Amino acid sequence: MDLVTENRNIINRLNVGDTLTRTAWRMPQKLAVVDGEKRLTYEELNQQVNKLANSLAVHGYKRGNRISLLAGNSLEFLLTYYACAKLGVVCVPINTGWGADEIRYVLGHSKAQAVIVESQLAEKLLSSLDSVETLKEVVLAPGVGDEELSANQLSERANSGVQRFWNLLDEGDSSEPLVYVEDRDPLTYLYTSGTTSAPKGVVGSHLSIYIESLTCVVESGFSESERTVAMMPFFHTAQLNGVITPTIMVGGTIFVARTFDPTALLETIEREKISFIFGLPMMYRIMLDHPDLHKRDLSSLRRALYAMAPMPDKDLRRAIEEFKCEFALGFGQTEMAPLTTVFKPDDQLLYPGSVGSQIINIQTAIMDENGNILSPDEVGEIVYRGPHAMEGYLDDQNATSKAFQYGWFHSGDTGHFDENGILWFDDRTKDVIKTGGENVASIEVEKAIYAAEEGIMEVVVIGLPHDRWGEAITAVAICREGVTLDPEQVIAKTKERIASFKAPKAIIFVDQMPRTATGKVQKHLLRKEYKDYYQGSGAY
Repeated sequence: MDLVTENRNIINRLNVGDTLTRTAWRMPQKLAVVDGEKRLTYEELNQQVNKLANSLAVHGYKRGNRISLLAGNSLEFLLTYYACAKLGVVCVPINTGWGADEIRYVLGHSKAQAVIVESQLAEKLLSSLDSVETLKEVVLAPGVGDEELSANQLSERANSGVQRFWNLLDEGDSSEPLVYVEDRDPLTYLYTSGTTSAPKGVVGSHLSIYIESLTCVVESGFSESERTVAMMPFFHTAQLNGVITPTIMVGGTIFVARTFDPTALLETIEREKISFIFGLPMMYRIMLDHPDLHKRDLSSLRRALYAMAPMPDKDLRRAIEEFKCEFALGFGQTEMAPLTTVFKPDDQLLYPGSVGSQIINIQTAIMDENGNILSPDEVGEIVYRGPHAMEGYLDDQNATSKAFQYGWFHSGDTGHFDENGILWFDDRTKDVIKTGGENVASIEVEKAIYAAEEGIMEVVVIGLPHDRWGEAITAVAICREGVTLDPEQVIAKTKERIASFKAPKAIIFVDQMPRTATGKVQKHLLRKEYKDYYQGSGAY
């Protein structure tokens, strides 16, 4: 490669790591990240990223290599992500809620040459160290576990020993790493949860994540004055690319939270004058019932974003009243980096239950099974076109071809547009319940139950095997604290709101739900647990 080509690439390349470089150049003394006692300016954050990147380069890591990252929300996670970006190395974040077998699969499938692991997660990694042929190096970050014990355990299994994260970083210098990286080069492999098959590796390019971050800046109104608490898992694209990369792009401040702690969150909002938060609907419900809610000054909040599911109308109205800020829903998926539509603040009370309207950079349509684009009010699969889309599934050409059929990305979601151009999510294709010859969207039933009974904290609806109905519509629910409900009464109330055949045949009350690390309820595990619920019951 000639020098002119290399120089041109460094000048005009589209690299996510460069967003940090440019922000640090513009506003070096601006507060960038707060993680516990650590408070770094953009100049300091960029210097540490550069030191890590240059040290990794000295250790032989270069464009196209893969480094896995098994870490919770932390400064070390951010340093690794941006160092990999600047080097053209692929960062492979691993779901911290996964077990040893799933971790081993990701390390092997991604052909990771190194893994950076936090101390509290080291034990999960042990069984993979002598079974992944490509793995050459283990780097231990402090985390919240016993670092010395973890180092000893890993050293006994790692062939090349164990590096300490901060020792590795200190080996590098703080100059900008000038490396040739193509716009379409992969930045991340993000693995989706596999419920019936192995997880798929979603290949996200610098271009897709860069453009998606700009989209979030525009659609969410991010600016350098933004101060946000990052409490959703960093390994998930919703937090990482829906909030963190756009915030760093504009020069906002990120306050790292390892978990959702409502008491700590409310206190942080007041103390640090937080302007933007992002969480699940369940998290907002918990905060609304928290005794500290009215003790804290939350007036700094500009916007509260929620995702993964629409918020019940009663909860949404109460949240808007209590938090006195804008609420918005972000809708999307990992393969789209992730944002695809936004349910904007002005529409929240006009179209309750919607997932919003189209956004810049993404073209959204509804398609039938033959590739025909459908008209408003016709239900079909939600499909997308735009630069956010993934490059494909790693080493899975069949799945990639299916996802890109007819020249659109196929989401696996069913939905429809109304006459006002508002998108309504009907269900995941796999979650549509086939009962008595009818197709019923589980989300429609969930909405009806929430509307019928305010004593329910959370509900999910699934289909369970039934001799008569094929699949029986079944609700699994958690009551609000101190509330006891009669299932039959809840079912009767629900029938006042939707057709009787759509109402649940039974409601199973539980104390907790099986969840992913991002807080999503794992419906496939509920289906498995209760698969024999109606067996021999004679229920109609």
